[in-house]
Amino acid sequence: MLNPDDSILHKLETLVAAGQRQRDSAQSAIARRLDHLTAELLASRPSRKANALGWLFAARKKDHPPVRGLYIHGGVGRGKTMLMDMFFDAVPIARKRRAHFHEFMADVHERIYKHRQKLKNGETKQADPIPPVAAELFGEARLLCFDEFSVTDIADAMILARLFGELFAKGCVLVATSNVEPDDLYRDGLNRGLFLPFIDLLKANAEIISLDTETDYRLNKTDGHPVWLAPLGPETEAAMDRAWYVETGGAPVASAEIGRKGRKIHVPAAAGSSARFTFADLCAEPLGAADYLAILSRYNTIFLDHVPHLGPHLRNETKRFIILVDALYDQGARLFASAVAEPQHLLTAKKGTEGFEFDRTVSRLIEMQSAEYAAQHPGNLTAR
Repeated sequence: MLNPDDSILHKLETLVAAGQRQRDSAQSAIARRLDHLTAELLASRPSRKANALGWLFAARKKDHPPVRGLYIHGGVGRGKTMLMDMFFDAVPIARKRRAHFHEFMADVHERIYKHRQKLKNGETKQADPIPPVAAELFGEARLLCFDEFSVTDIADAMILARLFGELFAKGCVLVATSNVEPDDLYRDGLNRGLFLPFIDLLKANAEIISLDTETDYRLNKTDGHPVWLAPLGPETEAAMDRAWYVETGGAPVASAEIGRKGRKIHVPAAAGSSARFTFADLCAEPLGAADYLAILSRYNTIFLDHVPHLGPHLRNETKRFIILVDALYDQGARLFASAVAEPQHLLTAKKGTEGFEFDRTVSRLIEMQSAEYAAQHPGNLTAR
């Protein structure tokens, strides 16, 4: 049984009492539901048996109905990530995993690739990679937690229903946050009809809850840390060059390449743990979440030059920019960027999936300018 002092609601009330959070009835309601889910997860664990065979029969025994997860949706900056962090830290089960959705799917595709290589090499006769990949994932984590769940990639969309059909059948529990309702996932996506069964599966296996609060708490954190420079022009170019020099300590700059699955990602300029790209380098080229994560495994500070206005006229570039910012934020990377406008004025038209998701991108870019974010992810350049 969970100690009341370890409950999410208690921790939230403690933050409010200390003046670190505002009292928010919507957040408190979500905290209570997460505490209830924690209790359900603990109650549904199989009883410990004396031997391995006992565990096998215990796993098969249906002492409890399946545990439904939670899908929490709401506007950006409403506290979803904070509540997810509290829940994941508090739930006392060993087989749990918290990941950004894009990072998780990159792992899934890597496992599928490895399984197909085994099939090619005659190491397995299982032609379908989804069941063994799902079994591996469930063996590692009964509880999967995704922050900012969003589907933008057709390759992800096409396998989600089958993958999570296997996972849910095994007893996997999903807890996810998103800024869109399930019915708006992968909106206007290519071949969306093939994705719709996943939405039905999600609704059947997770309670859908809206975090409806008017305050964007992230906007309260910013104090104008000058890492987003706009508009474009000679002064901005000079400021980016000065920031690059300070951040790299004047170290020698050279191009680099990162190998990935038989191809190479070109890095135009790199020095130490910093890398510099243009918007076209990262968002006009056919790169995805796994590529951005590969870059961030080597560099923790990214300079991005010449971010243009975005929207339907640059749909693919806009989609990649959203994924890039998600990766930067999730990996705790620093971003210095020159752009045609401030983040909230980049998108020219709010249409389709990208329009919904860009609200999250704006909020993250604003938070990444804050002194608080800089203090948590320090580089050489100090706030000024």
